[in-house]
Amino acid sequence: GYGHAAPSTDGGKVFCMVYALLGIPLTLVMFQSLGERINTFVKYLLHRIKKCLGMRRAEVSMANMVTIGFFSCISTLCIGAAAFSYYEHWSFFHAYYYCFITLTTIGFGDYVALQKDEALQNKPQYVAFSFVYILTGLTVIGAFLNLVVLRFMTMNAEDEKRDAEHRALLTRNGQAGTVHPVLHFQSMCSCLWYKSREKLQYSIPMIIPRDLSTSDTCVEQSHSSPGRCPETPSNRCFCNARRSAISSVSTGLHSLTAFPGLMKRRSSV
Repeated sequence: GYGHAAPSTDGGKVFCMVYALLGIPLTLVMFQSLGERINTFVKYLLHRIKKCLGMRRAEVSMANMVTIGFFSCISTLCIGAAAFSYYEHWSFFHAYYYCFITLTTIGFGDYVALQKDEALQNKPQYVAFSFVYILTGLTVIGAFLNLVVLRFMTMNAEDEKRDAEHRALLTRNGQAGTVHPVLHFQSMCSCLWYKSREKLQYSIPMIIPRDLSTSDTCVEQSHSSPGRCPETPSNRCFCNARRSAISSVSTGLHSLTAFPGLMKRRSSV
């Protein structure tokens, strides 16, 4: 709602709330359904165009659909901006701003069409254009947002599939036993000594948390100055009373097998 027209009586306000509770979900479902059908139709047209042009790969990818949806949104906003700039005597930028605020359902109300010269009574063609344009624009914007959501869902599904294939490959290669203890290694003392830290960083990126940067310094100091890294009463070493947690292990964890001594605890100083 732009805010230029609002219910003033209590009965009107109650009716507005009840009507909104029923109408908003139905409107969202309608635009979602129309957007899906538009996307299906555009995908069919693009597939036919690729086949007519004799392209080697006629399949329509999600990237193609997102690109077409983006330019469709820009074109819809530009067409509306040109029309409202002509009828309302706004600048093109202000008309474009009005179309964007309207079609994204923000509706500030600082710019409202059909409010000059009794346009609702005297310009029926302009009223019809505004009605059709807003409905069509909401459908186009809804279709594009639907494509964006599907794109993110597809990316997540691809990542999960890639992780599952990687785990299956490790299992077939007999390396599941090597990875299993590390995945369940929930906490570790900061005095764990990693041999060839640079080699580990390049072979397994992101496996060393940021907290270990300070612990490595303490361990290096303990080599030169014994006793810098104190021990707890339970004979467990610590550095600056900080512990690090490995909550996830990046791809490439199986390369630990090339360095069998990396995960061994350093003896107390």
